[in-house]
Amino acid sequence: MAKKTVATLQSSSKRLTKAIKMVKSPKTGAYTFVESVMAPEMVNDWLNKK
Repeated sequence: MAKKTVATLQSSSKRLTKAIKMVKSPKTGAYTFVESVMAPEMVNDWLNKK
């Protein structure tokens, strides 16, 4: 399934990047993964904000 998603993103007219961030839950202390698809220019801003 992941291969299909990557192929779809690369073949579209716009260039997109899938970013995955690990976030610690304040309640349980467990880590969860947050995924987002965005333009490559926005990745650093998204990763740096809390």
